[in-house]
Amino acid sequence: MNNEKVYQMSFAKVYSLLVSKAVKKGRNKNEVDTIVKWLTGYQQEDIEKFENSSLTYADFFENAPELNPNRKLIKGKVCGIKVEEIEDTLMQEIRYLDKLVDELAKGKPMDKILRA
Repeated sequence: MNNEKVYQMSFAKVYSLLVSKAVKKGRNKNEVDTIVKWLTGYQQEDIEKFENSSLTYADFFENAPELNPNRKLIKGKVCGIKVEEIEDTLMQEIRYLDKLVDELAKGKPMDKILRA
């Protein structure tokens, strides 16, 4: 899938997939929301509003109130690509979220996921 297709996907669709992935592994929606808020600076009411909107995934990240500076501490592979080596900054932000939800689904403690 090329980057443009990913950018044009609806946040609501991707978000529901991320929540499903976490729930299937025994985690919960609140934990996914905690990760999203930590990474982007959005509030809970924002996430709830976006769940029922046509907001694109690109717009979700491009309009994030405050991207967490500690996101640069996120290392590792998503889909076989090291997130720290992704040159397209928007795709890197997207993959940071993917990586954090992967860690959640693998049972990593929340304090480690949030780089505390």
